[in-house]
Amino acid sequence: MNASGSPLAVRCRDVEAIERATASAVSPDVVEELDDWLLAFDSGSVNRAKSAAPLRHTARDESMIGKIEARYAAHGLAPLFRLATLDCFESLRCELRLRGYNPERPTLVLVGTASAMRAISADPPAEIATAPDAAWVALFLGEGFDPVDGASRVARLSRARDSLYASVRDTEKTVAVGVAAFSHGWASVHGMRTTPAFRGRGLAGKVLAGLAEAATARGFEQCFLQVEAGNAAALALYRRAGFATAWCYEYWRGA
Repeated sequence: MNASGSPLAVRCRDVEAIERATASAVSPDVVEELDDWLLAFDSGSVNRAKSAAPLRHTARDESMIGKIEARYAAHGLAPLFRLATLDCFESLRCELRLRGYNPERPTLVLVGTASAMRAISADPPAEIATAPDAAWVALFLGEGFDPVDGASRVARLSRARDSLYASVRDTEKTVAVGVAAFSHGWASVHGMRTTPAFRGRGLAGKVLAGLAEAATARGFEQCFLQVEAGNAAALALYRRAGFATAWCYEYWRGA
């Protein structure tokens, strides 16, 4: 793996598997397929649960934009596109600009292994549960986080099938959480949160370690996660946990 963070060569089948696993983990209200695109429809605040993404990193017909817009209109939702920043999608980006869309929130897809992720922390790993408890939910709604967005994320992460929920506690209070989902041959990490007053103490590493142990126990070694490109602290943690960049994408939203 490329420790420098430069993009890795990702197999076509891995791109498709990661996109499908992402949709499974964030559990949109509805998912449709349209000519090698995966369309997620949802009324919440999680962009991955309400955006359209190509299942392969190959050139796309620009006429698909209008077809996808029509599907979102049929669901009463504004279209949102999720495109990797690759040369093969340049014609799509040009067409989206002509239609009044603008890119936002560049996000990295990082890939790694459960073995490397487990090694991030020598401390006892986070506790793992098959369902989020009230304290896990409370962290998303508490100090330092947008409660509306938090409630939306909790709802979607909680209804995904076969996910596991990690918690680190300080006495009776949950101070760091995360989620692992398991689908299409990949373990994926989502919902990483640490209470602001407890940051910088290695608790996120304990969450990763706990989720890594859970992945190994289920027979998953390949892992991925997604993080905004500007989140330097999170990126540093994930690099230490052995993750490397597979690709970067942007959301394209209409004006």
